Amino acid sequence: MTVIDHLVVAVPRLDDAIDEFEAATGVRPAAGGAHVGLGTHNALVSFGSGYVELIAPDPRQPDPPGGRPFGIDDLDNRRLVTFAVRPAPGGTIDDVCRSASTAGYEPGEPVAMSRRTPDGELLQWRLTFPRTSWSGIDLHGTVPFVIDWGDTPMPSSTAPGGLELSAVRIGHRDHETIAAAHRALDVAVDLGDADRPGCAARLSGPAGHLDV
Repeated sequence: MTVIDHLVVAVPRLDDAIDEFEAATGVRPAAGGAHVGLGTHNALVSFGSGYVELIAPDPRQPDPPGGRPFGIDDLDNRRLVTFAVRPAPGGTIDDVCRSASTAGYEPGEPVAMSRRTPDGELLQWRLTFPRTSWSGIDLHGTVPFVIDWGDTPMPSSTAPGGLELSAVRIGHRDHETIAAAHRALDVAVDLGDADRPGCAARLSGPAGHLDV
């Protein structure tokens, strides 16, 4: 079994996105840190068992070879580009990947990642890189990647809280193929047919809600 770990919301400018998020929900995301070598930085806010990551180009870093992840370089507005799941308590990312592979979906090999927090602490974790296609179709972020925090405290336990997450909604024209990948990863989200594939969710706070 896996559970939603976080939503990845790509934005053109991090400071503006933090202000807009706070104005809409009443909860202000906290600076997370820089992804060294990827040319991005982020801010985080918790919805209890998971969190939202606002990720944007980091003007203090050089442009990385091959561009920044999640199509961030081409963004004009915020967009929920994908989401991540983590193993249920007692499981590991290797367990999830083996089980998914046996069920017919290859999430990819877990790799080590890190970022440095504003106070200089180095956080480390493992993840599978998001797949852009599978079984001959473009995924458009509708199939999650897998993350495992190991001994690192999960950001959902340290980021500012007070949000509620409405069900994540996934739309794709080839929704049966997407459903097969979701079953292989043992994740439950709302999934249906859509001419324009992608992810959507509603985040509610004390001041109101924000659709992403």
